[in-house]
Amino acid sequence: MNIKVCGITQLKQLQQLDGLNIDFAGFIFYKNSPRYVGNKISKKELKSTDFDIKKVGVFVNAGYDEILQTVEDYDLDIVQLHGEEEPLLCEQLSEDIEVIKAFKISDSATNIDDLIIDYDEVCDYYLFDTSTADGNFGGTGEKFDWNILSKAKIEKPFFLSGGISVDDVTKIKAFKHLDFYGVDINSRFEKEPGIKDMSLILQFKQGLKIK
Repeated sequence: MNIKVCGITQLKQLQQLDGLNIDFAGFIFYKNSPRYVGNKISKKELKSTDFDIKKVGVFVNAGYDEILQTVEDYDLDIVQLHGEEEPLLCEQLSEDIEVIKAFKISDSATNIDDLIIDYDEVCDYYLFDTSTADGNFGGTGEKFDWNILSKAKIEKPFFLSGGISVDDVTKIKAFKHLDFYGVDINSRFEKEPGIKDMSLILQFKQGLKIK
């Protein structure tokens, strides 16, 4: 199982995550987010890193040119689209870089397979996050009912996201789906927005028994 730590705002913490053999680090390029990285880590700093950890740029309803320019400026490995992006944008981007398409899920969600069907051929991964009444784009610390996914075919590697904490290790181990690829963690592992608690991340990883 893969671990993605989202909302990184410090180069030192990226280095620490790499040292813990975390698989993915998420950098949020949505200016309304308290974890916006654009004014915290410079293009030169991030581009000059030489880590094994995959750098994921998180975007919300950004345009094609803006996304690709950011990919080049920060030397990103993957883009995550966390808004209401259309399949066409995913298809265009996927010609140049791997794409994670995020979907916000509520307990009253429609059929998951119907929700994702138009994206099946145009992205590399899915991410399922919690839909909130206030319309926030992630980092809310709230969960959705994972059982919604258990009956869905999906047929693409996906991340579980939304309010996951160190206390969820047992629940994560019990969750079964052929396409379950990894977990995306964020706010429940922070000392403050954008500043991660590395001891909690290590505890979480050890609990999942990931080497």
